[in-house]
Amino acid sequence: MPDATHALLVIDVQNDFCPGGALAVPEGDSIIPGINALMDDFAAVILTQDWHPSDHLSFASQHPGKAPMDLTQMPYGPQVLWPDHCVQGTAGAAFHPALRTDRADLILRKGFRRPIDSYSAFFENDKTTPTGLDGYLRTRGITALTLTGLATDFCVTYSAVDAVRLGFAVTVRQDLCRAIDFDGSLAAAQDGMAQAGVRLA
Repeated sequence: MPDATHALLVIDVQNDFCPGGALAVPEGDSIIPGINALMDDFAAVILTQDWHPSDHLSFASQHPGKAPMDLTQMPYGPQVLWPDHCVQGTAGAAFHPALRTDRADLILRKGFRRPIDSYSAFFENDKTTPTGLDGYLRTRGITALTLTGLATDFCVTYSAVDAVRLGFAVTVRQDLCRAIDFDGSLAAAQDGMAQAGVRLA
C-alpha cells in the first residue's frame, strides 16, 4: 500500500519541453516511461503545467531587441527571456501524449500571470505569490515529495528548494529529470538543491 503522506510531483512534461518543442530539453521525452512506472508507487500524483498567455513578459518576443536566452531585469529580479512556449490552449502546452495523465489527482497550472514567470510549483518568481499547492498538500496530509520532470535546472530545482523551505521532505529523482544546462545552470542547481537539504537520488 503506497504511503499516503508521500506524493509524486511531475514537473512540466509538456510538448514544448520535449524534442521538437519550442523550448526543447535534450532527451526530455526519454524520462516518461520511468515516470509512468513510478506513479503506481504513490498514493498521490500531482502534475504541473506551464500555462502562459501569448504575450507573457518572460517571452523574448515581448522585448524589442532581445533574443531568447538573453537576461533582463523584472521588478522581481533577473529573468531569462525564453522563446514563446507553453501558450495556453496550444499543442505545445499540452502534456506529452505518452505521459499517464489519468493518474493525476491534481493538475496545477502556473505562469498564467502575464507580468511574472513561475518556475516553482509553489511560488511565482517573486517568491511570495503562492500557487496554492502548499495548501493542497497540507490539507491532504502530505509531508514528503518526490520530484521528476523538466527541467532539472529551472522548474524542478525551484520547486524542490521551495518545498524544503516550506517544511516538506524532498527527493529529486535525477534519473527522471532532464536539464537545459544553460551556462552551467545544471551544476549550480545541483549544488543549490544539496545545500538546501534536497535529497538527490
